[in-house]
Amino acid sequence: MEDITKRRVRFLAGFAVYFVVLWVLWNTPFVYPIKIFVVLLHEVSHGVMALATGGAIERITISAAQGGMCQCSGGSPFLILSAGYLGSLLFGALILWPARGQGIVPRAAAATIGVVVVIATALWVRNAFGLMFGFGFGGLLIAAARQLPEQGNAMLLTVLGLTSCLYAILDIKSDILDRPNLPSDARMLAELTGIPTVVWGMLWIAAALLFILWLFRRGLARVAASPADEKEPFKV
Repeated sequence: MEDITKRRVRFLAGFAVYFVVLWVLWNTPFVYPIKIFVVLLHEVSHGVMALATGGAIERITISAAQGGMCQCSGGSPFLILSAGYLGSLLFGALILWPARGQGIVPRAAAATIGVVVVIATALWVRNAFGLMFGFGFGGLLIAAARQLPEQGNAMLLTVLGLTSCLYAILDIKSDILDRPNLPSDARMLAELTGIPTVVWGMLWIAAALLFILWLFRRGLARVAASPADEKEPFKV
């Protein structure tokens, strides 16, 4: 029991340290590329939902100011608008899952994500900054998969996945709750449904918090179930 408690404390400490470091470095060049990556995930989520509901992706643009736009035709407007933040949360969880793997799993996952980013960029991104970022970031992930050891790739996936989940909360607060009059997914949903922008923001933050709590509980359960002598990096 004491060993389980110690492992849980280490897990909690690792999560706390990660969150504090992310908070401190949030507006620095160190976190900036990851934030743009999450913006790309957000816009691709809109596009995937458009395709899933019978629509088409016309173009995606990503700006250096951490903004993005996915122009779609057809599909379900309600589901497409709802898919941005919720999709980036789901992508975050999907990225975190292989980070827990052993052997070549993290390396293969990092390479796969890099290839997917490059393909999505080639298919749908249509502005200069977005193209440069997508090809560059995707290429870096592929290079990381080749050059970094297993634990390095696992840590990279953990950082990308956790930041994707946490960014959704911080971005919703900044763009929807603090500035509800700005053009946003929630603003367009408000116009579509008659439900106020702030309500959509609160619903999405609640969903994000519940989702992160679920991931957190799974991480604690995994730590408790792991062998007492297992040595591994902080993973959710």
